[in-house]
Amino acid sequence: MAYFHRLLESLLEDTVNTRALVYLNGMRQCGKSTIVQNLSIRKKLNYITFDNPPVLAFAQNDPAGFMQQLPQDKLNIIDEIQLAPELFRYFKMAIDEKRLGTKDRALFLLTGSANIFALPELADALVGRMSTMTLYPFSISEIKGTGVNFIEKLWNTDLTPQKYTRAKIAEIISAATFPEIALSKKKNRHQWFNDYITTILQRDVRVLADIKNPENIYHLLAALSQRAACLLNNANVMKDTGFDAKTYEKYKALCSSTFLIFELPSWSKPNKLDKRFVKQKKLFFTDTSLLCHLMQRDMNEVSANDKTTMGHLFENFIATEIMKATKSLGAFSVSHFNPVQYQGKEVDFVIENQKGDAVGIEVKLDGTINAKDWANMTVLSETLGKKFTKGIIIYTGTELVPVGRNIWAVPVNYLWEKD
Repeated sequence: MAYFHRLLESLLEDTVNTRALVYLNGMRQCGKSTIVQNLSIRKKLNYITFDNPPVLAFAQNDPAGFMQQLPQDKLNIIDEIQLAPELFRYFKMAIDEKRLGTKDRALFLLTGSANIFALPELADALVGRMSTMTLYPFSISEIKGTGVNFIEKLWNTDLTPQKYTRAKIAEIISAATFPEIALSKKKNRHQWFNDYITTILQRDVRVLADIKNPENIYHLLAALSQRAACLLNNANVMKDTGFDAKTYEKYKALCSSTFLIFELPSWSKPNKLDKRFVKQKKLFFTDTSLLCHLMQRDMNEVSANDKTTMGHLFENFIATEIMKATKSLGAFSVSHFNPVQYQGKEVDFVIENQKGDAVGIEVKLDGTINAKDWANMTVLSETLGKKFTKGIIIYTGTELVPVGRNIWAVPVNYLWEKD
């Protein structure tokens, strides 16, 4: 099977060449093993997976012996590292020894399907000694093979009027998903996602926490699926699920730790207009096809008959594409803009670089837009002042055109098509 290049490759290669230890995490089945085995230095790789029971048992029962037998002249890639926390302090020792020497090459590249911050033993032992990166399922530009990072393009190049063909939204969203099902139309997606959720609940959740009934997390996921691309009201979710606050927070944290969901904070920095902002985070699912499965809906049926729900799916899709693009560049933050004084004037996404310069992104599931659609972006522009670089309204039309000062209507095709 042909290898599909990932947006994260360049940053991963550079980081491996400059840091002693790199931890690549992300959803199970998102392609972590494939990308690390296709590094440009692959002839100097030693790949080990803890999905192999004898290898895992060796690492767990004799961590010192396991570390001693690793080759010293290769980059040791260890897959599913969260299964063997016994090794963490040995990594620390190896890295500290390297610091005393003169070698610059990387020692370890670890991968795992659990967020590093959900594994305190690893995070505490290796703080300051490790770079952490996150891989997501395929972006639409990756599966189409164009290699476009639309955030990089948006940030570094000027927009110019252009015309695109009309995109088939349901088809596009369905394509940007896990490699195994994205590359095979023969796969039964319903069964695949059922098996995927079962694996998460019965394996990964048990590694992260001692939960007697992990299937209860499925009920939480189902409840959260009805709130995707919305401000998250935790009290309402607890009421719907019957979970107390402690259980709810624990279960939601596990959903985040296994990369099923993510939350974006509200933009709330000091500003010249002295605006206050809502404190609620906005909820998204890391894979929109998985979200649709949890909703027990068919993407094509939703697209044809339920524009409101499809609007939420479309915004969730854009959120995931933003995360895939920004995480591949590093040094960008993502939030949502929701000023208290201007109710209804929120902007879906604010992307900021290290200097605080920002790009606003609004999402509209419509083939045409009007002045009301970019009025919110004007509020963002006034709030940020000189820090506002540009704003775009991503929509399903065909014309890339300016609609205001530094504000553009941008067809969704911009996410993957080369100029």
